[in-house]
Amino acid sequence: MNFRPNPTHEQAVLELARARPLLRARDLAQQELPTIVLSRLVAAGKLERVARGVYGLPGQAISEHRSLAEVALRVPHGVACLLSALRVHGIGTQAPFEVWLAIEHRAPIPRLDQPKIRPVRMSGSAFADGIEHLSVDGVRVPVFNAAKTVADCFKYRNKIGLDVAMEALRDGWAQRKFTMDEIWHFATVDRVANVMRPYLESVTT
Repeated sequence: MNFRPNPTHEQAVLELARARPLLRARDLAQQELPTIVLSRLVAAGKLERVARGVYGLPGQAISEHRSLAEVALRVPHGVACLLSALRVHGIGTQAPFEVWLAIEHRAPIPRLDQPKIRPVRMSGSAFADGIEHLSVDGVRVPVFNAAKTVADCFKYRNKIGLDVAMEALRDGWAQRKFTMDEIWHFATVDRVANVMRPYLESVTT
C-alpha cells in the first residue's frame, strides 16, 4: 500500500520542527504522526538530516553547543564532561572537536559517526554527582557543573594533560565559577584531594 502525502501531517511536522530545532522520529510517534513524513520533507528540501535519526529546519541558526544536543538525543544516559564541559562553562582555552562524554562503568560504549565522541568511564558518585542540565536547541543536555569538571580534569590529567587541569582551576577560580568548598567536595568525590591540595593552596594565596 503506497503512502499518500497528507498536507496536514506535513504541516504538523514542520510546526513540531519549529518548536523543537532537533527533531527525532520518536517525537513524531508521540504525536501520532507517520514517520515517513520526515523522508518526504527532506526530499522536498523542507527539512534536513543533521545527524543519524535527527532532523532540523534548513538554514536555522546553530547553537555553539549543537553537537552536545545531538549526542544527548542519541546517548541520553551520557554526561558532557572534561573538555566539553569546560567549554560549556567558559573555562580555559580548550576547543575540543570531539564531545567528551562520561559513560557509566557498565554501560556499552555508543558508536556514533557524527558527532564524534570521546567516552570516559565513570562510576558511583563520580558519575552521579554534580550533574546540571543545559538547554541547547530545545534539548535537555546533562553536563557536570564547573567544580566537578575541574576536579575531573585532575582525576583524568593523564588523558588531557596537567597543564589543562591547572589552567581550568586557575581560570575557574578567577571567574568565581565555584567556591573552595565546592571544589574540595568534588576533589574528595574523585579521590584526588591530595593531588589537588597544593594547587588549591596556590590559587588562594
